[in-house]
Amino acid sequence: MKALAFLLLTLPLAADHHKSNELTASEKKAGWTLLFDGKSTEHFRNYKKDSVSSKWKIKNGVLTLSGRGGGDIITKKEYGAFEFTVDYKISKGGNSGLMFHVKETESSPWQTGPEIQIQDNVDGHDAQKAGWLYQLYRPAKGVDATQPAGEWNTLKILITPEKCVQWMNGTKYVEYIKGSDDWDQKVAASKFRKFKNFGKATKGHLCLQDHGNVVSFRNIKIREVK
Repeated sequence: MKALAFLLLTLPLAADHHKSNELTASEKKAGWTLLFDGKSTEHFRNYKKDSVSSKWKIKNGVLTLSGRGGGDIITKKEYGAFEFTVDYKISKGGNSGLMFHVKETESSPWQTGPEIQIQDNVDGHDAQKAGWLYQLYRPAKGVDATQPAGEWNTLKILITPEKCVQWMNGTKYVEYIKGSDDWDQKVAASKFRKFKNFGKATKGHLCLQDHGNVVSFRNIKIREVK
């Protein structure tokens, strides 16, 4: 538990971002890695492909899916236990997602990797709200720490075998243990029960989803947990 407490202390806060797409001195000391430097997508590729679609555009230090057809992009590297943070900005009525422990064994990333929802909670059409673990875990009723469409939000997650936690703009949303009895029961009651490999991997790619809507990302950072 002492080790976990230390990990939580190393999670970067939105206020700690002095400049976009840069690691602070404290982040460097803690072992964080910058996955997007505001200039290239060198740490990413499209799902089951070798490069990133031109519909994923970089402008002014922001990575933006400009429209449908860009495809889901995944980290080139696979991660097991880690801390991760990203700023996102969703378009009006838009939808996207962040997946983890994705394996390239199925036709779509969400068939193996649990998805943290990203959407416009006001004009979006999905019952699953931003920051929820899709169909599995959600915060207490009425909790919504998101900023409106067109404004930046900071999503942070901690994924370890002992404990997984998700935060939205500094507000703790959910806590769970991947692979626990409770997890298995929730998966069995969801649409993911049809996919035998869903949520089984303990290591995999992170994925930014193309759901057909404009969405932007910056400050994509990760810290592996040993």
